[in-house]
Amino acid sequence: MRAPFQILAIPYRREGREIRYCVFHRSDFDQWQFIAGGGEDDETPLEAAKREIFEESGLTADAILPLRSVCSIPTDIFPQKHTYHWPADTYVIPEYAFGFACHGDILLSHEHLECVWLDYAEARGKLKWDSNRTALYELNCRLTNADEA
Repeated sequence: MRAPFQILAIPYRREGREIRYCVFHRSDFDQWQFIAGGGEDDETPLEAAKREIFEESGLTADAILPLRSVCSIPTDIFPQKHTYHWPADTYVIPEYAFGFACHGDILLSHEHLECVWLDYAEARGKLKWDSNRTALYELNCRLTNADEA
């Protein structure tokens, strides 16, 4: 059963001194975003992130960085088959964001047509949703500042 929260997971890798982010082209809508999905049953957001990462990329993410970025997602974008058991006054749900270092090749699920590795500016320009851009900004700041420390 779908839990009333969403996760967002941002794959990144270091190429020398440069950080690159993997952005996914959805198969059901012509839009680019990061890995996203809902919690199931009694999963925590971190457990849901690990599952969604595996389902959408074929990767097992061990070191996941929880981000402070939390967005509210309107529930009317979800099919009723996922929300019928939620309280009637559930109008928005939280979207929890995570970053993870990507080691290995991505195996796309049926949810995506393609993925591309981009630098921060290119990734930010390709993304559809503000929540994705905000989480990317935070992750990029954290990774860049960690390099400078």
